[in-house]
Amino acid sequence: MTWVLATILLPLVGAAVVAGMKKNDRLATLTALVVSLLTFLLVIPMWASYTPTGDRIQQKSSMDWIPNFGIHISFGIDGIALVMIAVIGLLVPIVVGALGLTDKLPAGRSAGGFLSLILVQEALTIAVFAATDVFLFYVLFEIMLIPMYFLIGGYGGANRQYAAVKFFLYSFLGGLIMLASAIGAYSLASDKLGKGSFDWETLVTVVRDAPLGTQIWLFLGFFLAFAIKAPLVPFHTWLPDAAGQAPIGVAVLLVGVLDKVGTFGFLRYCLPMFPDASKELAPWVLVLAVAGVLYGSILAAGQRDMKRFIAYVSIAHFGFIALGIFTFNEQAMVGSVSYMLNHSLATGMLIVVVGLIVMRGGSTRISDYGGMAKVTPLLGGMLLIAGLSTLSLPGTNSFISEFLVLLGSFVDYPVYTIIATVGMVLAAAYVLWLYQRVMQGPVRGDALIGAGGGPGTAMAPELGATKAIKDLGGKEIAILAPMVVLIIALGFYPKPVLDTITPSVRATMSSVQGGK
Repeated sequence: MTWVLATILLPLVGAAVVAGMKKNDRLATLTALVVSLLTFLLVIPMWASYTPTGDRIQQKSSMDWIPNFGIHISFGIDGIALVMIAVIGLLVPIVVGALGLTDKLPAGRSAGGFLSLILVQEALTIAVFAATDVFLFYVLFEIMLIPMYFLIGGYGGANRQYAAVKFFLYSFLGGLIMLASAIGAYSLASDKLGKGSFDWETLVTVVRDAPLGTQIWLFLGFFLAFAIKAPLVPFHTWLPDAAGQAPIGVAVLLVGVLDKVGTFGFLRYCLPMFPDASKELAPWVLVLAVAGVLYGSILAAGQRDMKRFIAYVSIAHFGFIALGIFTFNEQAMVGSVSYMLNHSLATGMLIVVVGLIVMRGGSTRISDYGGMAKVTPLLGGMLLIAGLSTLSLPGTNSFISEFLVLLGSFVDYPVYTIIATVGMVLAAAYVLWLYQRVMQGPVRGDALIGAGGGPGTAMAPELGATKAIKDLGGKEIAILAPMVVLIIALGFYPKPVLDTITPSVRATMSSVQGGK
């Protein structure tokens, strides 16, 4: 059994165990935390045994599934999949550990049910990144929607059902269109090889030689599914609703991890399998990418809800990632892949901090807060660190990613790059605006009624009334500390990540340049 397969199976087994602990929330939480930590520990030997300069796909495992149609249950990783699996392994223990600190489960709902869905989501997401059979990837791409649908629809806010259904339908429809293109690629393999195949490496060598017109149609099927998942403008409208209604822990996985399946799909499927179509349609994709940067930034600045604010910030960041991918420049593409990792860390921390604020204040509205840093200085500092990473301040992890994207994309697409740079300026404005409104200025207690004196306790919006609000405790600091360490460490020394992903990026670039 490979390390990859172990990281998929362990959370599934853990989910089955935790699901049976419906009457003991404490035991369910402790068990889920142990399982998620063990899963993260499995990433260490997985990373250690990966050789960046070795084969493109490593740690392979495969077994027949539907042999008559050339379908296998096949897994393997490259450097891009490895860093995404690592960040999943990191974020899930944080989500489990933060339960009760950032979220309160609805009445009548058990921690066992919630956490079992989280562990299933972890296993399926890892499997999606590791799948090397295109049909298996499609099946996992669709199945992974199910636990997220129940997490949003069963544990979210007042409009959770609407948000859950919208999320599911958008992604499910995109997946069906992708299936049509996958079947088309299978037919091409059947015509050329005499038998059909869904093996990724086989399809890369077969489909890339197809006529441009055929490539474009097949490319569009995959691209649409990934553009919805990413999400790129104008396919983004499900994200603000889903992120706004999802519980904090679920939003961490949704915005921090699941969205990356879209940008990962561009790199793993769209570019290597359809190199000529990718280059032909790249200018149109770049228009969407730059539009997303500006659109997301402008709407983020106008948001009144903190969770929707983060969703629009992410839309802007995904525009940067798409820009780096479709400029077909190695520096820009390396920047995009590292941005996928660093966005997960920065946004994951930002969402957790917002959850801690909301648990103290009882509201997600930005206008209901003010001056919290005066009574919760540690919490204010954590919001500042997460915000500075989000705006890509030099010395934080996101800076090198954004710098590489802009440096590489400027070579061939200076106009797009200059326009996208405006998004950096806007990012500084909207992030600092959020921090100033929530943490600085006169202390406001409008949203803090009941937070310090128990449910229903009336509190005046003066400084004295808010003193009952507690600053971060030891458990909360322990949850945030790993992300703080990584944000600073990768800001000053990103080499281990860059060395891991660069050979995989070069292999992708080689596939694109080898097109007709």
